[in-house]
Amino acid sequence: MIRHTVAFRLHHAKGSPAEAAFLADARVLEHIPGVTAFEQLRQVSPKNGFDFGFSMEFADQAAYDGYNTHPDHVAFVRDRWIPEVAEFLELDYAPL
Repeated sequence: MIRHTVAFRLHHAKGSPAEAAFLADARVLEHIPGVTAFEQLRQVSPKNGFDFGFSMEFADQAAYDGYNTHPDHVAFVRDRWIPEVAEFLELDYAPL
């Protein structure tokens, strides 16, 4: 199992329609084959400058690789993530 997580901050103002649209459009990711346990999360710790997180799980490396190359993921990264995300940290975990 692989748990794919990303913490991020958007260029958009907090609570803005642009922020809401980004989060709504990101839901396309949960429908990509192989994605399970998809979550959108609000970051609440004062210990970092990120505002949101996405978390999802994959059964194995093949499922994760399929997600990374899926046309919906590629398009979302190209059309929304790159222009709208100000800063991010990606972490991928596998159980010990």
